[in-house]
Amino acid sequence: MILSMTGYGKGTASNGKWNVDTEVKSINSRYLEVFIKYPPVLATKEYEIRELVKSKIKRGKLNLSIQIKKNGFEDEAVSFNEEKLKEYLALIKKIKKTAKLSDKIKLDHILMSKDILIAPLEEISEKDFECVKSSINASLDSLIKMKKAEGSELEKDLKKRIKSISKYLASIEEKAESEVSEHFIKYKEKIESLLEDNANINNERLETELALIAERADITEECVRLRSHIKFFIDSMNKDDDPGRKLNFLCQEMNREANTISAKTLSTSISHSSVYIKEEIERIREQIQNIE
Repeated sequence: MILSMTGYGKGTASNGKWNVDTEVKSINSRYLEVFIKYPPVLATKEYEIRELVKSKIKRGKLNLSIQIKKNGFEDEAVSFNEEKLKEYLALIKKIKKTAKLSDKIKLDHILMSKDILIAPLEEISEKDFECVKSSINASLDSLIKMKKAEGSELEKDLKKRIKSISKYLASIEEKAESEVSEHFIKYKEKIESLLEDNANINNERLETELALIAERADITEECVRLRSHIKFFIDSMNKDDDPGRKLNFLCQEMNREANTISAKTLSTSISHSSVYIKEEIERIREQIQNIE
């Protein structure tokens, strides 16, 4: 199944005491990268949240944002440490006196010290955390639904391009059947014409050398391998749960065979067809970068 790596999801959950809103955004990445923004009460649950995400998402750069409202208010309230505040003010006054500064102490100066702010630390119960997980799961399910929809469009495009490659390959195979024998005859006629006055030509040796030249231009093996890669590519799209990396590898192998066909062939039309195949492979590679 093809899944896009880009998408957006949103989920909500409530247990009467807590209301949890979760948003998740995903963009392309070679690996799975998860960035989580959560209120302090969930600090001890980060590992479990990450494992929950990993159980559903394989690749992509994810930004997960969790907001909690407790009894209708966001769980973001903070207080200050009065003793720390007094110590900080005393330090500022001492610095002013030592440096002989006359500047007034402003609120900005005080807020620069995070030590004076105290976030409420609360142990979250397993029952309340189940509410959080329900919200996260809902957002991930929403994300996956969008990834599937985009993946379906990607799959249509990939299959269309693979079909185009198969069409060009069929044309190459059809022309290649007569390619070797035609070039053998042409080379023989040309050489015989150039050496027709030389009576010492060893015809048997000449035909052997010409056969070797013609054989080097044989692209049958490359065509067989390319068709095998195409079949494997289609099977991977239809059967694999996360085919992204495999499809990328198969693109490299298909491109290798197309390059070899282009290098070996003596036919201009086959060379042109191999160029069209490489163009389609490049477009496929671009699309694959967006597949999970």
